[in-house]
Amino acid sequence: MTVQVVQKKENAITPIKVSDSPWKIAVHRFTRNRLALIGLIILVLMVLICFIGPFFSPYDLYDYSKQDKNLAPNAQYWLGTDKLGRDVLLRVMLAGRISLLVGLVATVITVMIGATLGALAGFYRKAVDNAIMRLADIFMALPTLPILIILGAVLSDLKVDPSMRIYFLMLIIGVLSWTSLARLVRGQILTLREQEFMQATESLGLRDRRKIFRHLLPNTVPIIIVTATLSVASAILYESAMSFLGIGVVPPTPSWGNMISAANNLVDFRKRPWLWIPPGMCILITTVAINLIGDGLRDALDPKMKR
Repeated sequence: MTVQVVQKKENAITPIKVSDSPWKIAVHRFTRNRLALIGLIILVLMVLICFIGPFFSPYDLYDYSKQDKNLAPNAQYWLGTDKLGRDVLLRVMLAGRISLLVGLVATVITVMIGATLGALAGFYRKAVDNAIMRLADIFMALPTLPILIILGAVLSDLKVDPSMRIYFLMLIIGVLSWTSLARLVRGQILTLREQEFMQATESLGLRDRRKIFRHLLPNTVPIIIVTATLSVASAILYESAMSFLGIGVVPPTPSWGNMISAANNLVDFRKRPWLWIPPGMCILITTVAINLIGDGLRDALDPKMKR
């Protein structure tokens, strides 16, 4: 009877080296998520196309050509032209700037309001917590889209300049969307304020402002990043819906929403799909990419929430 002895080489099994830095660990987890990487690549390409692409276009936003109106995609106009003879490709790229900018700025406003109020509610508790959370309940009870439609109609009645409507739109979306983030931050703060490092800040006699903004809020950055990423997609959809109804970004300023509303009759819808399919696909691709990134960030920054 022959007995074979298998010897393991010292370097046969190599230990996995993981950096002590939580951010490097999160980056490592994120890069292993293929769907999140695909979403990040798509979003970066979309941003580059929208912000750099118009500089390479031979056309201008205000180029009107009666003889070239409603042309199907061809070698000269890659995505065709609209009813005024304007290049659809150029308008899609310029509209992307507006939609992405609205989503980003509205999310920044949401984060500023939600993180601050959530931190104050979790830190002070009692009366402050009760007041802020009841205010959040009121905002959550409001139907967001109908409120946006009403406020958009008010801006139309006040005849606000089209170039200024964009800024009002960012502010309105941001102010109406802070409640979910505030509740999440509040929950994190309630947990963090009982830990040892906060007892050390009490011993050092630090001010409340320093405790909140230098010690507590930085520890909630992962959940803020995840929530903010997903909020960008929601803001883009809100802007698109309002612009489609004609009470958001109004012509001649293009946005993906008001470009889709240009195909508002059966003839355009059936016979001129190049008017509404490109902006519609841009909305779909961008929101899906942002949601994939948000899911990847959630899994990377908080593995306990991984599905």
